[in-house]
Amino acid sequence: METFNLYSLNTPTFFLMFILIYLFAYFVVFHNWGPKHRAEASSCFISLAHGTPAVFMAGYATLNTQKSLRTLASPNTIFQNFVLEYSIAYFLMDLLHYIIFLPRDVLFILHHVATLYVLVTCRYAVHYGAFEILVILILAEVTSACQNVWSLASFRKADVPASAKLHELLSPPFYTFYSVVRGIMGPLFVYKMWVFYLSGAADHSIPKWARVSWMIVIIAGVLLSILWILNNWIGWYRELSYRAGKKVRLLMLNFTTNFSVRCPKGVTSFNGLLEE
Repeated sequence: METFNLYSLNTPTFFLMFILIYLFAYFVVFHNWGPKHRAEASSCFISLAHGTPAVFMAGYATLNTQKSLRTLASPNTIFQNFVLEYSIAYFLMDLLHYIIFLPRDVLFILHHVATLYVLVTCRYAVHYGAFEILVILILAEVTSACQNVWSLASFRKADVPASAKLHELLSPPFYTFYSVVRGIMGPLFVYKMWVFYLSGAADHSIPKWARVSWMIVIIAGVLLSILWILNNWIGWYRELSYRAGKKVRLLMLNFTTNFSVRCPKGVTSFNGLLEE
């Protein structure tokens, strides 16, 4: 049984830190943004403060451990718990943001509640399984920096030409990166988890209720991620097709205009010119 220690104070400390970062973003960084995107931009800001550091910390926590503890049923190490607490605090803060500013965004609220369920039970109830949960966290957050910059650019693309250009420039590489991580690497690791749990190797360390519920949440998250990026690819293709069609129509209009100006008197069409 884990005894009370200093690390149990990390979650409230990190939560306070994310509150301060959010308020700094809301009242300082994005103070001149309109009310429509100001809160969402602040959410992106704390996501930036969480995502990349979490990837590095989770990477260190999974790699810098004894080989005997690098399994999918190993007990949580102190630093692994530290990373879990850091992420718990972030998701609590972002959940608060959605409840206050975007209460109708039920999908994101459910996503954060489900994520918190996995993180909290791994940290405070099961005390095992942090290794695989942190690998999932790495896969989830490694695209965070690019995604948040892309999101911030999308908020301002209608008002700021530079933002529109940045959003257009980032979309293909971001979608590709996200597709590889969430569409290939994520499912492969989840499959590895599933096979490991079915083998019974985790039966004596991770309770059945935890294994089953974690897999349900993680698989649902992977499927939603794939649907989200697929929808973005479809939107990008439609926008590309629309622009190509618009360019063709503009060229045809210019050709018709130039033809009307330059063609001989009495000729009203290109076919008429050929008949001449």
